[in-house]
Amino acid sequence: MNHRMNLRRLGRFGSHRRAMLGNLAASLFVKGSIVTTVTRAKELRRVAEKLITKAKSGTLADRRLVISRMPHKEAVTVLFNVLAPRFTERRGGYTRIVKMGNRVGDASPMAVIQLIE
Repeated sequence: MNHRMNLRRLGRFGSHRRAMLGNLAASLFVKGSIVTTVTRAKELRRVAEKLITKAKSGTLADRRLVISRMPHKEAVTVLFNVLAPRFTERRGGYTRIVKMGNRVGDASPMAVIQLIE
């Protein structure tokens, strides 16, 4: 039975997984779209959408919480100054995952995760 199994481990221990997802979220916010594996993209979607929702309110407490989850100054400023005003009317679903096919080296399924316009 898979009770309370609500996250993917991604082959990493907890602090490494949180750091990796924070770095992926920072890259997504700065670049707008990134190419990664499907399982990482699905897990990144959970993290990124929660950060965008926090940034929409724009309070100092929310800014500090986002910085603690994603310590990347440029990504935080882009998130609060560019992306949050863009998504004020939207209630969720800020990202899109498009599957690309398999990677050449190890045949793992790849995907593009991008921010909705």
